[in-house]
Amino acid sequence: MPAMTLFKSERLSVVDYRCAKGPADKPFVESHRNYSLAYVRKGSFGCQARGVSHELVAGSLMVGFPGDEYMCTHDHHGCGDECLSFQFTPDFVESFGAPPGPWRAGGVPPVAELMVLGELAQAVAEGASDVGFEELGWLFASRFVEILSDRKTKPLPLSPADRRRAVEAALWIDGNSHDEIGLAQVAAQAGLSPFHFLRMFSKAIGVTPHQYLVRSRLRRAAKLLVEKERSVTDIALDVGFADLSNFVRTFHRAAGMPPGQFQTARFSK
Repeated sequence: MPAMTLFKSERLSVVDYRCAKGPADKPFVESHRNYSLAYVRKGSFGCQARGVSHELVAGSLMVGFPGDEYMCTHDHHGCGDECLSFQFTPDFVESFGAPPGPWRAGGVPPVAELMVLGELAQAVAEGASDVGFEELGWLFASRFVEILSDRKTKPLPLSPADRRRAVEAALWIDGNSHDEIGLAQVAAQAGLSPFHFLRMFSKAIGVTPHQYLVRSRLRRAAKLLVEKERSVTDIALDVGFADLSNFVRTFHRAAGMPPGQFQTARFSK
């Protein structure tokens, strides 16, 4: 099955799977290597896991537990399927303190609260959102556990110390935005777990840490485009974008015009 890794960190990988199998293809037994949530964004397939058969359609989730065997079938749909799979390490999942039950579900039908996160993930994959894959992985996994275990996440009260931590973290992100920064790294700076830090920062600042990082880079890029007649590529690399096309797309979405046009408009005055 064609697969492309879109993101990889110490605890999380995001993989784009595209399967073209149909009713004529013989199914075979496979096993999950990690905990995983695979969002079905197109097509359909069957999944047999732990003695239960699931028919997964667009909006469903295929759920993986390390070592569990499963078998995919394609009896009812002849044009394949596409999934966006979030794959988590055991320490990532254990950080939620949840029982293993939800992760042994095998498959989950379309659930509105999870579908919206799946579509957000697709938007991130297409470069249409500045939410980070790492942050989205935490949100997706925690919401999945919450729904399937019927546990409600308690509202997060913010103390003055929490607000100070969030502001200090924002200042640290802004001062290091030209470097590659991950959620776990910033959380460690604040002395918190990544999940707790993500919730605290988002509530206090109003955006996620990755959104703040991207916007800090955009702010610096706009400043350089206005002040100095340098190449767009050099500016993109200087402010922390490793990929020029991603910078152009993100800047265009924010400014309503590509960076080259923004720069030309400034220097033509």
